[in-house]
Amino acid sequence: MTVVVPCYNEAKNIPLILNRFTEVSARGDIGLLLIDNGSTDDTEAVLAEHLPNFTFATSFKVPVNQGYGYGILQGLSQCKSDYLGWTHADMQTDPLDLRRAFEIIEKQNFPSDIYVKGQRRGRPLSDSFFTGGMSIFESCYLGMPLWDINAQPNIFHKSFFESWTTPPHDFALDLYVYYQARKNKLNLVRFDVVFPERIHGESKWNTGFKSKLRFIKRTIEFSVKLRRSLH
Repeated sequence: MTVVVPCYNEAKNIPLILNRFTEVSARGDIGLLLIDNGSTDDTEAVLAEHLPNFTFATSFKVPVNQGYGYGILQGLSQCKSDYLGWTHADMQTDPLDLRRAFEIIEKQNFPSDIYVKGQRRGRPLSDSFFTGGMSIFESCYLGMPLWDINAQPNIFHKSFFESWTTPPHDFALDLYVYYQARKNKLNLVRFDVVFPERIHGESKWNTGFKSKLRFIKRTIEFSVKLRRSLH
């Protein structure tokens, strides 16, 4: 399995990611692909300094940031393993959750029609309320259960990735992939993950009430586009 981690101005978190991922990679069949997603901080220099010390990790550079989803898609297209997926670089999702996700796939004898996704616990009440509201809207609007859409990690077979057509380049990628998994009747497995506060840096979108409104607007616009494409 190869896990893509998009990094946009996450220079301070990269050493933490690599150190925590060491335990994940100990089983020998899980690799890490760090995406420098057009960062303007010291991400490139930090990757050059630290990557030689971690044989399980590689990197790929996106010269200009074109969105969260774009960085992930660029990374997934580089992966050669049968199973792949992504998680965030903010350390709010424990890298060990990736091993737990892969163990779920392993216990089911490595099926190709499986989609494993985290389900966040321990979040602030306001964030949980926001997530719940968006989940109810999307479930009703798109006609299928879609809960905690932006939870991490997301792990699946490469054939599922290869079936995507015109996936979005922004945060709507989470919704698109979750929806496609439901639509294609994949074996969807959710498991609980703890979601603590960030250690370094700040969220690229969840920075206050106005940012939530912008996120809602973009998500609804994509949802309308997605539903229209079905008819």
